[in-house]
Amino acid sequence: MYDIIVVGGGPAGMTAALYAQRNGKTSLVIEKTGFGGQITHSPKVENLPGTLTISGNEFADSMLSQILEQGAEIEFETVTSIENVGDKKLVKTEEGGEYECYAVIIATGVKHRMLGIEGENELVGEGISFCAVCDGDFYSGKTVCVAGGGNSALQEAILLSEKCKEVIMLQDLPEFTGEEKLQEVLFSRDNVSAHTGVKITGFEKEGDELSGVEIEKAGQKQVIPCDGLFVAIGLIPENEPFKELAELNSYGYFDTDESCTTKTEGIFVAGDCRSKAIRQVTTAAADGTTAALAACRYINGL
Repeated sequence: MYDIIVVGGGPAGMTAALYAQRNGKTSLVIEKTGFGGQITHSPKVENLPGTLTISGNEFADSMLSQILEQGAEIEFETVTSIENVGDKKLVKTEEGGEYECYAVIIATGVKHRMLGIEGENELVGEGISFCAVCDGDFYSGKTVCVAGGGNSALQEAILLSEKCKEVIMLQDLPEFTGEEKLQEVLFSRDNVSAHTGVKITGFEKEGDELSGVEIEKAGQKQVIPCDGLFVAIGLIPENEPFKELAELNSYGYFDTDESCTTKTEGIFVAGDCRSKAIRQVTTAAADGTTAALAACRYINGL
C-alpha cells in the first residue's frame, strides 16, 4: 500500500515522486521502458537552471538516484488500468501486478513520431534530433534538414535558421500545411530551402554520425549532405488507457490546466501528456511539483 503511485518515470514523474517523499508520503514509480523519457535522447542538455551542461542520460540517472535516496520505490511494468476502490486506487499492470494507493499521478509523457526508416533509432542523438530549443546550438554554423511541414516543423526551422548555415525543409506532401505567416517568416530567409513531395528513404553515415539524408521524388533518389536532421512530424501521447478517468482533447492529450487535476478525485496528471503550450524538461518538472503537492493535499483531506 502506497500513498501515491506515479505512472511514468520521466522528469515529471520523478519530480512528483521527489516531492511526495519530501512531504512524508510513500511513493511508487511505475515505468514501462526506461527512466528519463525523451530527455535521454539529448546528448547534451544546456537549458537546466544551474547546470552548465549534462547529458540527458546523466540527468535521468541523477534524478533516479535522488528519488531512490529519498525512499521512492520503482517497478518496470506497463500500467493498463486504474480503478477506484472506495477511497483507494488499484493500479493494474500488463505483467499482472496490482498496487494500491490513495492517489495516482499519471505522467506518461509522449513519444516522438518516427520516420520508420532502418537505422533511425541508432542515429537519435548522433545526428537525429527532435527539439531545436534543446539541441539547436550544437548545429551552429552547420547544415541541417527538417522533416515535416506543419506548424511545429516550421517553428523548429525558424529557430534553427537563426543558428545554422543552412536549413533544408523536407516535406512529403506537395505543399506545407503550417500557418501562412510562419511560412512567410521562414522562407524569407536566405539560408532556407525546401523540397516538397519527397520521401525520406535512408541515411548516410560517417562513422556513427549522420552525414546525409537520402530522399526520393518521382522515383528519383538523391542524397542531401547535412550535419543533422530534426524530425518534426508529430508527437504521440499514450493516454488512451486512462480516458475514463481524465478528459482527453482531440489530440489525445489530457485536457486539464496548470492545476494538474482531473475529473476524478485522487487522479492527477503531469508533464508532456497534458495539454500545454510549452513542452520542456523544466515545464515537466514544474507539473510534477504541482501534481505531487495537489496529491498530498488530497490525501491529507481524506
